[in-house]
Amino acid sequence: MNTNAMVAEIRDANLGYLMLAQQMVRADKPTAIFRLGISSEIAELIDGLNNSQILKLAGTNMMLARFRFDDGAILGMLTNNSKDRSLAQSHAAILMAGHPAEEIA
Repeated sequence: MNTNAMVAEIRDANLGYLMLAQQMVRADKPTAIFRLGISSEIAELIDGLNNSQILKLAGTNMMLARFRFDDGAILGMLTNNSKDRSLAQSHAAILMAGHPAEEIA
């Protein structure tokens, strides 16, 4: 994949993420904050973005979304294909809920 194609894919992913995040925040802010792993302040900012601002943000060459976990154990729980998959996913959600929301400094 060449650089231009990669940047275009990043822009598409950013646009999809921002549109989904805004929709989630507007529908149910507390749940969106938990599921997106963002702070209340960031949720407010996302909620207030207009279409032009969303397109401008999406146009950056850096991914706006990132993995919420840096712990291999959580990744293992989420990708586990055992019979207790729902239990593992619930446990992973509990562990991630204990992680602080990302702050933009």
